[in-house]
Amino acid sequence: MNEEKINQVESLKIMLVSHATGGNGDDLEYKNLRRELITSPRIAKLLPRFVHTCRNLSEFWSFIQPKFATYAQRRGYLQQEFDPLLTTLETDSRTPSDASISATVQTLDSTYIQEIWQKALERRAADPEGAITTARTLLESACKHILDESGITYSNDVDLPKLYTLTVRQLNLSPSQHTEQIFKQILGGCQSVVEGLGALRNRHSDAHGKGVSGSRPAPRHAELAVNLSGTMATFLFQTWESRKKKIHDKNAFEVE
Repeated sequence: MNEEKINQVESLKIMLVSHATGGNGDDLEYKNLRRELITSPRIAKLLPRFVHTCRNLSEFWSFIQPKFATYAQRRGYLQQEFDPLLTTLETDSRTPSDASISATVQTLDSTYIQEIWQKALERRAADPEGAITTARTLLESACKHILDESGITYSNDVDLPKLYTLTVRQLNLSPSQHTEQIFKQILGGCQSVVEGLGALRNRHSDAHGKGVSGSRPAPRHAELAVNLSGTMATFLFQTWESRKKKIHDKNAFEVE
């Protein structure tokens, strides 16, 4: 699916670069490609704005010709405009964890969490700061989902590390609940990942203002945050589902 979309976007970009630098484009092919891409909600969000407004190559020429005087400027502009979408599609293609995490999220009775995960995927390349914020929101929502289903109350302003601590205690995943050193080490590492995600969000996301020297995260930082958050959320959800199944089976056995 992504390979096909990547090829379509690349074809559209090549066509527009050629047309913007003196070449002749196929107007029907442009219209077909534009229609195919613009009807995909996920891709349409990242398509350059001029693709939405220019219905044919003549309208595109009227847009690009007065905007830049040289061919080099036009090529550079088009490359820059298409880069976020292509990077997003290529990132999705090379991240094998996306499919397994998406499958777990889709099993939840929570449209909100499903939407958060999709936003995190879409923002990794085009909006790294937003992706990091969304990654933390995903993990917070995962913890709250499990706590709500467990009937455990928590403060509305509780931070992510405390939410996570409450959740893992409910799931018997706290390092202090285990005696074997290897499990304590692994579960302690999970706690460190959660704390790191919170710190990354506070330092590099769009949740806080920045001064003149504020650093900006790269897509690779966003991909790391989103993948870590998705993996941790999946681990929590799968553990919770397993725990619920054991309780259900036990109750069923006792009734019999």
